[in-house]
Amino acid sequence: MESWLSSIKHIFKLDPNKPITDEQIERLANSGTDAIVIGGTLDITYEDTRRLLKEVRKHSVLVIQEISNMEAIVPGFDYYYIPLVLNAQNPEWIFNIHQYALKEYGDLVNWNQVIVEGYVVLNPASSVASLTDSKTDLDLEDLVAYARLCDQLLKLPILYVEYSGTYGEVEWIKEVRNIVHHSRIFYGGGINSLEKAKEMAHYADTIIVGNLIYEDFEQALLTVQLKTR
Repeated sequence: MESWLSSIKHIFKLDPNKPITDEQIERLANSGTDAIVIGGTLDITYEDTRRLLKEVRKHSVLVIQEISNMEAIVPGFDYYYIPLVLNAQNPEWIFNIHQYALKEYGDLVNWNQVIVEGYVVLNPASSVASLTDSKTDLDLEDLVAYARLCDQLLKLPILYVEYSGTYGEVEWIKEVRNIVHHSRIFYGGGINSLEKAKEMAHYADTIIVGNLIYEDFEQALLTVQLKTR
């Protein structure tokens, strides 16, 4: 695993399709977060992504693009996260779209900048679940099996447990922590307070705060304090 990835405890995730001020971007970038990820699910465009990157680049924070739309890939990020949705039932989001991207752009890829995320989507009402046709009616044993698939079979650097807007089962993340040895566990979904950020950070390696930025900005800033626990 890349050494820099092991140091990432807290991430703010910005959606290019949602409004945010330059002042808010400055405060996020200088908050003490380890990285800002730019990415989203719906209506992600090249111009919106480029504009957001330009503002974040005014500051020294690590900035990463999570790619969900090939037409919106923008040069100039430090790293690029590539989602592999493990419980997607739409084959486009398992390997088809990745193969197509490499067919078109494979010669241009700087592999030192590419990190693959093994996603497990668990909120059936989320946009990402709808887009990828994810099988979300999973029990704990299903999640553990997907975690083993990511960690031991595929040996991916990141296992991303995505509840996308709802707060997940802490005990489930604890069980995943017990069996994952190689992948870094990312958790995202429903973190709307420092307390919840700290609770999930006991078992997840990295906490992603996204929706809260747009719902309660000051509360989102407080979540960075989990790094001082």
